[in-house]
Amino acid sequence: MLRFLLVRIASAIPILFILSVVTFAIIQAPPGDYADYIRSQLINQGGASYAQAEAQAQAYRVEHGLDKPLVVQYVNWIGGIVTRGDFGYSMFYNKPVADVVGERLPRTLLLALVCHLFASVLGIGFGIWAATRQYSWIDSLLSGISFLGMTVPRFLMALIIVYLLVFQLNVTEIGSFFSPQYGGAPWSWAKFVDLVSHVWPVVAIATFGGLAYNMRVMRGNLLDTLNAQYVETAKAKGLSGGAVVMRHAVPNALHPLVMYQGVVLPYMLTGEIETAIIFALPTVGPAIVGSMAVGDVYVTATFMMVLSATLIVGNIIADMLLALLDPRVRQYGGA
Repeated sequence: MLRFLLVRIASAIPILFILSVVTFAIIQAPPGDYADYIRSQLINQGGASYAQAEAQAQAYRVEHGLDKPLVVQYVNWIGGIVTRGDFGYSMFYNKPVADVVGERLPRTLLLALVCHLFASVLGIGFGIWAATRQYSWIDSLLSGISFLGMTVPRFLMALIIVYLLVFQLNVTEIGSFFSPQYGGAPWSWAKFVDLVSHVWPVVAIATFGGLAYNMRVMRGNLLDTLNAQYVETAKAKGLSGGAVVMRHAVPNALHPLVMYQGVVLPYMLTGEIETAIIFALPTVGPAIVGSMAVGDVYVTATFMMVLSATLIVGNIIADMLLALLDPRVRQYGGA
């Protein structure tokens, strides 16, 4: 198993390198950079003439290496990461990129993992419930819910909830994790409840899409498995219906969902990011949008690399789970 894991990690390194090149090139493709943002700020808010603002913008480019060719900028950025763990300096936040990422990424990952946990447990449970009651009103109701979850865009759900909270329920405290009185307070049960009261819309919306997918896949796979010969044999031996489903059918129906874990973490991250942008929560999503708007290239590139790394890590975890579940995977993978 250790060899299997090492092979997967070794094969991920060149993929991560290619992703870093493509990501950096795409981010730099649009015209303009952060110096252009400075120039516009000097003209619009500082009252500088175009010539004065352009001179200061050019000086900023030279000072921060923005005037160098794209290849040189990439080599400097990736070289800093590999040799010193330095992800660059955020021009907009005026501090190291590692600090910007370190502030927002943990809470983003925690939210995504909570959403993933809810989506997996509820989706698999509802899928089993629907499959064992095929064509009943429960099956129809759960199928309708899953279709809604898979077809309604998450940003639309977020906009609807924002409208209801702000204009119908007069909720004023959105866009933060805590109420002002709990911002710097030590952890307590009241602070936890306050946190839940602020983040539940993001968790609910991001969970809904994953729940719907898990439920549809689990229902379909379990229906196929329940018609398999070995399930009929287990029934013929006198096992109860519940034992047949949970011991023989469900473990085999879980294979596609285990494989899905390879992409689910980035999926849940993007779901959290989309919703957090609407709610203006201080997570990765608003930071990515803000850095792209002003040309803060190192912040954008680092966040995109982190999302790419989560995709790779998710695939490695999925491979490991499949290897544990199916001996044939270990054999072909060299475990």
